[in-house]
This record gives sequence, C-alpha cells and structure tokens, in this order.
Amino acid sequence: MGKVIYDPELSGKTLVYKDRRHAGKVLAEFMERNGLRPDFILAIPAGGVPVALEVAKYFLVPMDLVIVKKVLYPWTTEAGFGAVGPFGIVTLGPSPLTDEEIKEQVRKAMEKVEMRERVLRKNKPYPDLSGKRVAVVDDGIAAGFTMITAVQAAKRMGAEEVWAAAPTASVDGAERVAQVADLVIVPNLRGGPVFAVADAYEQWYDLSEEEVLELLEEAEELGLFRDP
Repeated sequence: MGKVIYDPELSGKTLVYKDRRHAGKVLAEFMERNGLRPDFILAIPAGGVPVALEVAKYFLVPMDLVIVKKVLYPWTTEAGFGAVGPFGIVTLGPSPLTDEEIKEQVRKAMEKVEMRERVLRKNKPYPDLSGKRVAVVDDGIAAGFTMITAVQAAKRMGAEEVWAAAPTASVDGAERVAQVADLVIVPNLRGGPVFAVADAYEQWYDLSEEEVLELLEEAEELGLFRDP
C-alpha cells in the first residue's frame, strides 16, 4: 500500500493555483523538495496534459499520454462510477445500475478511449517503461477511479515504481489511489463532504482536443514527447 505525501501549508484550501500550468510548476517543485525525481511522465488527457508538461519541463524527462476515460452514469456527463483505459483495463466502484446498463456504459467509455488513442496518440504502441520510476499526472483526483486505471496501465507498461501525482485531491480519493500506487503526491489535499477538482483553480475550463494537441506540439519541440 502506497502512502500519501501532501503540503500542510497548501492543504484544506481552495483557489491555490492560477491555472493548470501554474499547478504543474507547484507540483514539480513540491516533488523536488521531497526528493522525488521521476524518469518518465504519463499524462491523463485532457486536463492532466498542461500539468504534466510543466513537470516534464522542470525535470527534463520524457512524457507520453495514457488514455483513460471515466465510466459515466447514463443521466450525466460528469458523475461516474469507474474508469477504463489501455490494455482493456476496467475499474468499477459500486453502482445502482443493472449489469446490462453497466456493460453499456463501459462500452461507451471504451469507444471514447479508442477515439482519443487515434486522435491524440495516433494509435502508437505504449512505451516500454521497464525499470523506470513513472509519475502519472492529472489535474486532480476526486473519486480516484481515473487515476487508479492509469496507474494500473503504467504497471502494464513495466514501470518499476508508479507515483500518482496531481495538484489537488480529495482525502478519500488519495487514499483509494494509494492502494494501487507506490506513492500519491498531492500538494493540495482536501477533506469534507463535497469535493471538486475545479475549486483548487482560479481559472478552470475543459480543454479541447485541439488544445491538447498544441501542448503536445510544444512538448515535441522541447524534445520531451514520446521518447522513452
């Protein structure tokens, strides 16, 4: 079971980051202060990409995407009860849905994963990360299903050690992820009955795939994208 590392000065607060890129810089500096230097970064799109790019730039280590999608309830575009990712990985929590409804929601999420694999990763094979310390980066951890799925994917790629890193997380989500990750790194840890990733940010919006591709171009120009 992994442990959770957080910053007591930043935790329990909202609006601690200007935007995702600022959050990535704070996350990278927090990692360095704790002696945590990754060999490779896996970013969860879309929101995790600007955060991950700043971490990759800070440590001058290569990065790639790990395509993971939330399994949503049929009546919402936000709330989910699990996640799916590469290698057919499915992580599910409790749900009031029937087995057939769950199967349908998983199928829809897998379709989105396949689409993003084509658009964002050009269907390239995932890298061999054998012997590497890998930081899986997102813009936040709420329930934790997305990060758990991404951590499992990193392990399938052969990573020796997998860290789940995000600028903000709920206490419950961080503890859930710590059951599968070697380490959970989260400067802004928040408790309480209601948690929203967006509350840690002054500027918050959903990134488009075009914006993600622009960020990947920036990473490529810096020699950081897709070079294990």
